[in-house]
Amino acid sequence: MSKLIVPDGYKPALSPRETQTAIAFLKRSFQDDLCRVLNLTRVSAPLFVEEGTGLNDDLNGTERPVRFDLAETGADAVVVHSLAKWKRMALHKYGFVPFEGLCTDMNAIRRDEELDNLHSAYVDQWDWEMVIDREHRTEAYLRRVVQLIVDAICDTAEALEAQFPPLKCGLSRQIAFVTTQELEDRYPDLTPKQREDAFLKEHRTAFIMQIGGKLRSGERHDGRAPDYDDWSLNGDIVFYNELLGCAFEVSSMGIRVDAAALRAQLAEAGCPQRAELPFHAALLAGELPLTLGGGIGQSRLSVLLLQKAHIGEVQVSVWDEATLAGCKAVGIPLL
Repeated sequence: MSKLIVPDGYKPALSPRETQTAIAFLKRSFQDDLCRVLNLTRVSAPLFVEEGTGLNDDLNGTERPVRFDLAETGADAVVVHSLAKWKRMALHKYGFVPFEGLCTDMNAIRRDEELDNLHSAYVDQWDWEMVIDREHRTEAYLRRVVQLIVDAICDTAEALEAQFPPLKCGLSRQIAFVTTQELEDRYPDLTPKQREDAFLKEHRTAFIMQIGGKLRSGERHDGRAPDYDDWSLNGDIVFYNELLGCAFEVSSMGIRVDAAALRAQLAEAGCPQRAELPFHAALLAGELPLTLGGGIGQSRLSVLLLQKAHIGEVQVSVWDEATLAGCKAVGIPLL
């Protein structure tokens, strides 16, 4: 069931054709800046991986991947949900050393995604990953990298505003760092999403940390697969979206699990058997580098910086009849 929010008096700042030009400008500018500040090399990445390798991201553990058989190999393949674990294997395979990393385009199909202004069955993002050493598996280093990414986003916003004068995004570079437990303590009567909305309305830009484990209430703020992020050293970059009046996540990222964190999180998630999969076995054997990485939504960032009301204004996807009719009725031009 789709959900459509229509901002009062909404009129796109750019026409569909201007939007396409602006998206191309945004993607070039931001990727160049991101690769520069994090010392990343662009690489090619898979659209699908062989099932049973442990390389696909299981997200919350309930989403169904798109699955198909390969006639020549006899194996089943699954379309990636994200490249969270594949990137770490690639860094090892390609011989990257500490404080070097990779960046790639990730395209995914999430067939169970609920459709609304911010969610589509098609997901596109910059997936990036860098090698670190054990000394830098700290919250302080994580915060430093978050600031570099937020600055790159704000630089891109300013470049867009100079190139396309109707755009006035006005993002804040000042980041409020807050844990999910602190949000629960601060807003005990609100849902996790409502807590984010309330906090971002006040602070404008935030990094919401420590996502995945249970809070003192016994609930989780949000789901995280147990085998890539270290739940104590991860988070989401979130801006306040003035147009939609809500917290707006653009990136999920974190310092990745080491062997100890992987064992603990697999046990907490009730899936210790994953330790036998090739990726997990390699990590537990110390064969994979320590890394930090994340995904930054390309369509998400385009919605925010181009001041769009619906993700369908910046990407081509498939929508239900209610969304199509609703957008047409109020003049939201879906691509």
